[in-house]
Amino acid sequence: MAEIDFSANVERFSGFADLYDRYRPHPPVALADLLVRLSGGQVPELVVDLGCGTGLSTRYWADKARHVVGIEPSADMRRQAESYTSPGDLSYREGFSHATGLANACADIVTCSQALHWMEPQGTFREAARILRPGGVFAAYDYDWPPATGHWRADQAFQATLNRARQLQIETGAEDGIQRWEKSGHLARMRASGCFRYVNEVVIHQIEPGNAERLSRLMYSQGGIMSLLKKGVSAAEIGLDELERVCKEELGDISQNWYWSSRIRFGIK
Repeated sequence: MAEIDFSANVERFSGFADLYDRYRPHPPVALADLLVRLSGGQVPELVVDLGCGTGLSTRYWADKARHVVGIEPSADMRRQAESYTSPGDLSYREGFSHATGLANACADIVTCSQALHWMEPQGTFREAARILRPGGVFAAYDYDWPPATGHWRADQAFQATLNRARQLQIETGAEDGIQRWEKSGHLARMRASGCFRYVNEVVIHQIEPGNAERLSRLMYSQGGIMSLLKKGVSAAEIGLDELERVCKEELGDISQNWYWSSRIRFGIK
């Protein structure tokens, strides 16, 4: 297989690590229980988090596994991750999902949060299978966007802004060089990979608080939005100003529960 250039993907997620870490959702509370049981029921010796970004999905495992390693190609994201102190043995390494540099059969669980669509699938599956012990589990999970805030006009405005931004990315060339694989194909690709004995998908729901600030700023945690801003497209052209107005009108400053759906595709080594 020819080497794929991921430099545009890495650049896409540079320059806004603080926003990403502050406003993105955390992994579902029930995720660890599910994956630990699937991997045999013992406290994991090692969890590896591929494309770990700012460490949101890595820190989650700090008190649930003996050792945790986050793999991330973006230096900007890794710096943000390393700025936190966490209990337990947690570290970060530069690397890609298809080339972690870790030893064979070293991990009990390998995770990938909101990132598999930026990774070459077959190479990622092979690498996950290589570093997993027999019976270990690989799990890639993605959130449905936007969360259900309980205020449909705010949710509608968020989706409309995303749609507008996607069109602008095509028109401005902000998508040039980007490597992406559709999320809807994750499960079929995992099953066809030949890397796992059993593959399935479940949906876990997560409740987190949010208000007008969080929903409007959540949009700024999108790589596509930041790519447009870097190209000089204004917030007004993207629709960010209008989104902020609707969020303030509909959600206000008081936090209320939001409902996230996390789609977890898992495979057993």
